Amino acid sequence: MFLTLANQVTLLRILLIFPFVICLLKMRVPDYGDWIRGGAVLIFLIMAISDALDGYWARKKKQVTALGAFLDPMADKLMITCACIVLCVPQTAVEGFVLPLTVVVMIIGKDILLLLGFIITFLMTGQVHIKPVCAGKVSTFLQITMVFSILIGPEMSRWIICWHFIASAISWSTGFCAMMATLVYIYRGIRYIDEFGSTEKIICGPLDNKK
Repeated sequence: MFLTLANQVTLLRILLIFPFVICLLKMRVPDYGDWIRGGAVLIFLIMAISDALDGYWARKKKQVTALGAFLDPMADKLMITCACIVLCVPQTAVEGFVLPLTVVVMIIGKDILLLLGFIITFLMTGQVHIKPVCAGKVSTFLQITMVFSILIGPEMSRWIICWHFIASAISWSTGFCAMMATLVYIYRGIRYIDEFGSTEKIICGPLDNKK
């Protein structure tokens, strides 16, 4: 079967990004803005839950595939990137909870640097090397928590006076964690390229001596 159940769930999550972004862009519509934001929260929760489910099903059913390993992080990055861009623009952000542009740069910058690192690793080794690390998983979890805390900000601030501070602390922690994850990935990438080069010398060395 070309598409496993886990991959189908991941594809559904990617398709849900479109209505999610539409809801985000319409949150400031007079009279209906709060309802539309509620729709955005619901869609975001569905995507977040499905993110956990597709990985669980893939491991449980032993259906871990190369396609899933590519689609799953791509779905996360598309979801978070779209949310960050909309939530940092004053005209479309949740009123009173504008996401700092610096945090957005940290998060999106991480993904750009990782993409460049992936390309460099492939060009130097000729191999596709995708290996998630704990720092990356923590970063993704914080990003999801950050977006959720902002979307429910107006309601939570009515119950918790310091919610603005809490949401801000989560946002900045997410940004710094993204940068830490970037450093970990860069370190691992350099080690992988170095180990690959060492292996090449061991394999090619005896052959070179016979020439």
